[in-house]
Amino acid sequence: MAPSGAARRQQPPPLTDEQLIARRKRAAATAAADLIEDGMRVGLGTGSTVAFLLPAIAARGCAALRCVSTSPETERAALAVGLVVEPLDDVGELDIAIDGADQIDPRGWLIKGGGGAHTREKIVASAAARFVVIASCEKAVAELRAPVPLELLAFGSAHTLAELAPARLRDRPPSPDGGLIADYLGPLGNPRELAARLSATPGVIDHGLFAPELTSTILIAGDDGLEVRAGSKPPA
Repeated sequence: MAPSGAARRQQPPPLTDEQLIARRKRAAATAAADLIEDGMRVGLGTGSTVAFLLPAIAARGCAALRCVSTSPETERAALAVGLVVEPLDDVGELDIAIDGADQIDPRGWLIKGGGGAHTREKIVASAAARFVVIASCEKAVAELRAPVPLELLAFGSAHTLAELAPARLRDRPPSPDGGLIADYLGPLGNPRELAARLSATPGVIDHGLFAPELTSTILIAGDDGLEVRAGSKPPA
């Protein structure tokens, strides 16, 4: 028997693409928060997926957590939900760091830095015994593509951009540490070769290419569940 008109009207409307992405981000963030235990030293990334992570960590009620933030925005949000945030140099080596990604390729290469905090994010990822990446499934791509975020010294930035051409400055505030935020817009080719070229260019503080050996685990949330990919970071 077909549902009545009243029953049809009571069914909720389908979720929008934005709502679906938010649901996936929340699922990945919640799964990562479940890895947090009492007394851990935790690195907190920056971005829209981390926005779901912070309340999920707070809701676990773990005792004696010491957190390190990769941006002022994350620090403010973490403090607002009751997490303790300290400088990395005071906390020392981290047990775990959790962050999002802009792109994830099948080999485990990442592009990060849409929020302009990739230098701090890379430092924190390196300082953690375990680095966990959380993402919605649309961030998983067959092949990385431009843009690749850059942080540049202000001194000589026009020369640096010319050396990296095609590249351009973003119309946005500086990084948390005062560097200019730009994007490399050329072909990626071999990510490791491009990463080496970017790192070797004078004036580049750091770039948003994250090698597979920085990552321990990648959690990718889709509408059918959670995909867990193993990274290449050696166990601590």
